[in-house]
Amino acid sequence: MASSEPLVCPRPPTEKPEFTIGTLRKAIPAHCFKRSTWRSFSYLLVDLVAVAALYFASTFIDSVAPAWLAYGALWPLYWFWQGAVCTGIWVIAHECGHGAFSDYTWVNDTVGFVMHSALLVPYYSWKHSHRRHHSNTGSLAKDEVFVPTQDEGEAALFKYTWYRAGFLAVQSLLGWPLYLFFNASGREYSRLANHFDPTSPIFSKRERPGIVLSDLGIAAVVYALYRAGLTLGWAWLVKSYVVPYLIVNFWLVTITFLQHTHPNLPHYEDEEWDWLRGALATVDRSYGILDVFFHRIADTHVAHHLFSQIPHYHAQEVTEAIKPILGSYYSKDNRNIIKALWQEIALCHFVSKEPATKAGVVWFQTATKEHLVPATDAAAAGFDADAAAAKGIKAE
Repeated sequence: MASSEPLVCPRPPTEKPEFTIGTLRKAIPAHCFKRSTWRSFSYLLVDLVAVAALYFASTFIDSVAPAWLAYGALWPLYWFWQGAVCTGIWVIAHECGHGAFSDYTWVNDTVGFVMHSALLVPYYSWKHSHRRHHSNTGSLAKDEVFVPTQDEGEAALFKYTWYRAGFLAVQSLLGWPLYLFFNASGREYSRLANHFDPTSPIFSKRERPGIVLSDLGIAAVVYALYRAGLTLGWAWLVKSYVVPYLIVNFWLVTITFLQHTHPNLPHYEDEEWDWLRGALATVDRSYGILDVFFHRIADTHVAHHLFSQIPHYHAQEVTEAIKPILGSYYSKDNRNIIKALWQEIALCHFVSKEPATKAGVVWFQTATKEHLVPATDAAAAGFDADAAAAKGIKAE
């Protein structure tokens, strides 16, 4: 980490920036916009070879190691790294949904459909809802996922450590399927929004055939897993597929939660929101060596929201090209990821207006046992909301 970079990024400006998306585009080298089908396939091939190699190695664990070593170290190592590699495959399929894998739509959709289905992700369903997320990022009314509540009462339980710990456990293990099935953390709709229902309010009528196809893809994979479980044993299925699948879900939810949840990130009400400021209301975070496995989805996420059709292998160059123009509008947080995950859950409980800030802009607030404090002040007080409250800092 460069010495000039703060550990915690400050609040960005919320006024309309002087630069435009066109200004940023002109700063990016032309080759960064080029998508190479062969290069994209090379990254996917490396990931698939890694998956096969890790699985092959795992077939020897129970036969060469005593149980204490197998389940105390070797299987957890397999689960961790297989989960990391499969998260990378998830990210590549996500790029397919953006059209960033190839210039050919049929290649994008074929690869994305196969890879996401293998990870029990309804490809077209998520592609459509995710496109709407990118179109409405930072909007309290229209963003699709990780939409913060404005209800202080709804967030009241977050003041208790036991509740935050339970929330973290549920979000980490079940957050992804809860979103797909029940729209957990998503925007409000007039009725239940479900990624497997072709008539769900998330989707338009013309999108319905893709939802059905996505469901068939998931059904085919579930049936294949069922047959594999019958043949090879349910213990094999859990150890070889289910646990890595849960690790993928953990990383997916953690990455996306931390991209859009931060004490110093704004959200916008309808009258103030615009696409550019919404796209900038996200934060880059590094996961260390895992950034390579995750194909840079976390440490170049600001650039991704601005130019989602740029392939991941150009994302670092794009980030460096636009940072001088973005200036204080660029947010990067340098805290340890696990620490940041707990601290964000500890501070970012609900959003509300603040008297000293621009109308139509809301910020995260922290509920302590006795007070409400702006999350940014709690962060400045060493991520201790009670310490901030003791200084007399209270939200109006």
